[in-house]
Amino acid sequence: MLSDKPTTALLEVGFRPFFLGAGFFAMLTMALWSAIYIFQLDITLDGISQFEWHAHEMLFGYAMAVIAGFLLTSVRTWTRTVTAEGKSLLLLFTFWLIARLCFLLGTQWIEVAALFDSLFTLWLTYILFHRIIKTKQWHQIGIIAKVLLITLCNIMFYVGALGYMENGVVWGIFSAMYIILALILTMGRRVIPFFIERATNDAVKLFNTKWVDIPNLFIFLIFAINEVFIGHDLTSGYLAIVLFALNAYRLMRWHHPIIWQQGLLWSIYLSFWMITFGFALFVLIYLAEVDIPKLLAIHAFTVGGIGMITMGMISRVSLAHTGRNVYQPPKALIYAFMAILCSAIVRVFLPLFDIWNYETLIGVSQIFWVLAFAIFTMTYAPILIRPKRSL
Repeated sequence: MLSDKPTTALLEVGFRPFFLGAGFFAMLTMALWSAIYIFQLDITLDGISQFEWHAHEMLFGYAMAVIAGFLLTSVRTWTRTVTAEGKSLLLLFTFWLIARLCFLLGTQWIEVAALFDSLFTLWLTYILFHRIIKTKQWHQIGIIAKVLLITLCNIMFYVGALGYMENGVVWGIFSAMYIILALILTMGRRVIPFFIERATNDAVKLFNTKWVDIPNLFIFLIFAINEVFIGHDLTSGYLAIVLFALNAYRLMRWHHPIIWQQGLLWSIYLSFWMITFGFALFVLIYLAEVDIPKLLAIHAFTVGGIGMITMGMISRVSLAHTGRNVYQPPKALIYAFMAILCSAIVRVFLPLFDIWNYETLIGVSQIFWVLAFAIFTMTYAPILIRPKRSL
């Protein structure tokens, strides 16, 4: 494996290139999706629909870049070993970037995209597993295993897109979405109470309970399997009731007034409420038989859940690992958080009230998303490319 020492700060730690790449890509791919969806920009797509193209790039492009940056940095901290740096990190990032560039052009280069996407996620998985196993941190295996599962989902997507598996595209996309949500729920359970405690200078102690955590995990797994592979509506509806109750109870136990004083806290906390609200929408759709699109629940999970928490986490991690004060973030960051919150509200909540044309609301939500990541990228690019500050 390449292990040359980095010659630039950008290649020192995994979060630097991947968070910066995620920010630019989130902005670019959403702008392109808006041009396709609203203005009927024509790109060549064979074997997948426009919606599947969009979903794939948001999950396996944007979200996977954030996951890669976060876990390369976290595993480095947990194990006190080097994960990827210098040429090794550059090559890993290049694999991700080539796959993204291929997909920006449509599907005429899908075989090339499949190759480099697979190289990226398989090598990432190997790096993470190798460090965890080498240091015998077995309690972290579950988190890294989810990365392997996402890799298999991506391979399933490509096999389906190339015509070798009938439902591969849909199974790959939605399985990955639920695995990413499971990863968020797992990591959030760890970090959100910790962040709140630290914000209060440890004046409060927040505890998780096994009778909430264990059922929440297993019921979510059954819910996801049913949604992706079985499709029994009543089962999903009843499971969603339990998931809503468990997650709402946990969030209320975590609540502290200091959350609303810090953007790096309320953005993450509200993202968990958006996921919880997604479960409530599934209840309304399946049990109350309210006539609303299931896509609203899906986007509560993705725009409100994945989008908001990833922006909150990459903002915080970038400050912490570059020697900056997480309690004094850049002032512009609050506008990025407000913009992505508005994107989620316009995409998920406003369509419930049938105020504007649905297509118009989607367009407005896309504008807020692009604005949010434009602010983030302009604010954090200097932080991510410059050397770490001395403490």
